[in-house]
Amino acid sequence: MHFLDLATIAVYLIAITWFGAHFRKSQRDLKDYFLGGRNAPWWAIALSIVSAETSTLTVIGTPALSFSGNFQFLQLVLGYLLARLVISALFLPQYFRGEMFTAYELMRRRFGERIRRLTAATFLVLRALAEGVRVFAISIIISIVLGTDPVLSILVIVCLTLFYTFEGGMTAVIWTDAVQMFLYVVGAALSFWVILHQIPGGWEHVATGAAAAHKFQVFDFRFAWTPEFFARSYSFWAGIIGGCFLTTASHGTEQLLVQRLLAAKTEGQSRAALFSSWIIIFFQFALFLFIGVLLFVHYSDAGLPAPQPADSIYPRFIWDSLPAGVAGLLIAAILAAGMSNLSAALNALSSTTVMDFYKPFVMRRDPTRSDAHFLRVARWVTVAWGAVLFLVGLVARHVGSVLEAGLTIASILYGSLLGVFLLGLLTKRVHQTSAMIAMIAGLLLMIYVRAATHIAFTWYVVIGTAATFSTGYAISLLWKEPDNEPASGTR
Repeated sequence: MHFLDLATIAVYLIAITWFGAHFRKSQRDLKDYFLGGRNAPWWAIALSIVSAETSTLTVIGTPALSFSGNFQFLQLVLGYLLARLVISALFLPQYFRGEMFTAYELMRRRFGERIRRLTAATFLVLRALAEGVRVFAISIIISIVLGTDPVLSILVIVCLTLFYTFEGGMTAVIWTDAVQMFLYVVGAALSFWVILHQIPGGWEHVATGAAAAHKFQVFDFRFAWTPEFFARSYSFWAGIIGGCFLTTASHGTEQLLVQRLLAAKTEGQSRAALFSSWIIIFFQFALFLFIGVLLFVHYSDAGLPAPQPADSIYPRFIWDSLPAGVAGLLIAAILAAGMSNLSAALNALSSTTVMDFYKPFVMRRDPTRSDAHFLRVARWVTVAWGAVLFLVGLVARHVGSVLEAGLTIASILYGSLLGVFLLGLLTKRVHQTSAMIAMIAGLLLMIYVRAATHIAFTWYVVIGTAATFSTGYAISLLWKEPDNEPASGTR
């Protein structure tokens, strides 16, 4: 182990924890703690969206995809742009009618309290499982650096991130996200340059070797109504359609990202943050895919076997092969990605628990409770979720590819969420019970699809959304359901 590298990593962890914690003094009420007081500029929110959307799974998982495959993952990113158009036109105007703290308050307005709790609970399960995989991804990095047991690695990173999230709330999340996103993108660019200069023959040799192995292939336009077509994770059609549905669900219905959109000062600034984040996302994914190609050429030239697990190939190369100091900086950059996403998840889980479950329950019994009480509760709920994510991270050690595992877990639940949101936004005849039955039916179908078919995860949200929406609408045609329960603010 290099002393300079370890010192660099230690300094970074201490500095970012201190930086995030010092925002505590600005946390006076729930609006400050969960929405950053709606004072953050749009560009900082855009960087925070990128951090929440990509995480350590991107940093270590994307190079592994191009190392063993090619650039076809970028087809999914094209669908991300189409989704932003849908969210901008359909979701944002609804979220900025009045003051909302969570995405699921929209469901209360449209349908009633029961479906608000159901959608919020679905998010809590979804984010806890998906974030557990991300926590494990971080532990891969720390285990490589320190040679420690993954359990200790997971505990260290959760505790450090939990500390500044507990103290600084959403303001700390947004600004640490901005700093950490800049750090890991710069770190990736630096690692690209360093790896390239370690390959004899430079870029010309890389391009020749990669082209011969078809590494630069992006598009797969093949189409057929066959099981094989739907089993391919990355095709143009899966990317455009599946990527659009996946991102519409994640950015339009999941509190982790909706919370950032709600933190903007105005709807216009929220829209600017949403679209500018895609430009950074595309550049970022392309950069990490190029790094995977460089590593493929390097390992091929040297006749070396790839490290196992495959997701460790990028951090392992950094730690073993890059100069002292540089390796520590780049490992710190990868940890930055993980910590930024973990802090966002902790705050989103806390906000949903407090605003969609605890506060409505308490206020029905004691309307005099102050924001100071709920702010104290919010901090300790954050701690509780930190413990849950630690436990899920331990279980997640047995997954395969961390990037695809995280996306798969999310995609199973996203279809039900997006389907019921679309029922609320696009129809007027569907009421609460029909929507709840449809949501449960969509979820059960996706569990079956995951367990009993070979359909690729990129189609999961499309199938789940279509099943939920069509079931809810069909029930409304067959059954004259009573009107939704009254809810203040119902349109």
